[in-house]
Amino acid sequence: MKIRGLNNMYIEIGFLAVIILFVMQYIGGFSINKFVDDNAVYFKRLQEDDFEFYAKAKYGDAVDIEKLFNARLRQALMISLILGFMLINKLSGSTALIVFAIFFGMFKLPYVQLKQHYKSHLHLIDAQLPYYLKNLEILIQHYTVPVALGKSVGDAPEIFQEGLRDLIEKINAGDSSVQPYMEFAREYPVRDSMRMMRLLYRLGLGKQERKQEQLLTFSRTVSALQQKAREARYKSRLDKMESKTMQMLVCTGVGVMLLLVLSILQSFG
Repeated sequence: MKIRGLNNMYIEIGFLAVIILFVMQYIGGFSINKFVDDNAVYFKRLQEDDFEFYAKAKYGDAVDIEKLFNARLRQALMISLILGFMLINKLSGSTALIVFAIFFGMFKLPYVQLKQHYKSHLHLIDAQLPYYLKNLEILIQHYTVPVALGKSVGDAPEIFQEGLRDLIEKINAGDSSVQPYMEFAREYPVRDSMRMMRLLYRLGLGKQERKQEQLLTFSRTVSALQQKAREARYKSRLDKMESKTMQMLVCTGVGVMLLLVLSILQSFG
């Protein structure tokens, strides 16, 4: 009953802290936004070197990096202040360390999520690109490269469709250079994407009598990519199985250790 009463008290203090913070921000007594803006020079040092890269990879080049970074700070500060209010009656070095750890964790969480999104995005591209290129190879046997690209959009994985539309639009606008192909490869920067798009560009420029030879080179490269993708998929499954096995072993070991400790304590008791 006493523990339940303490929990209820902490919840009430938490609600009270939220109300106080909102009221103070509303009347201008204290503003987290103003605090972040006034100390932007110092907080900027906390920004990771690759934060801008990961943010643009997810939200595009138009994203406001400063606004996104300040939102991370405000969220982490708000949660830390609420937690500080809840632990104010137990203020000590250890509680201050806990509050700081919570702030640091909440501040880092959006960055970690952006990084994970980028890695999963690349993994998805890496897994699907060889199969898209294989379908494109079949179309190129019957059409020119620009026409084949246009016909491939509908059946392409969703992740490539926007990039393909941009590529086709630039080609149709009269850009006969390799640049549209390279921009597509930079948008999907995975294994051999640059080399594949150069091959595709040269295939589009090749004379009709050389088309079969170039298409054969393209086909061999795509088949090699498919094999690498299959190997990567099998390795990923194996790694997951090993990881789950290790987790099970660790959990079992910890459980056995706890049981041993409890039995020792009981024997001393």
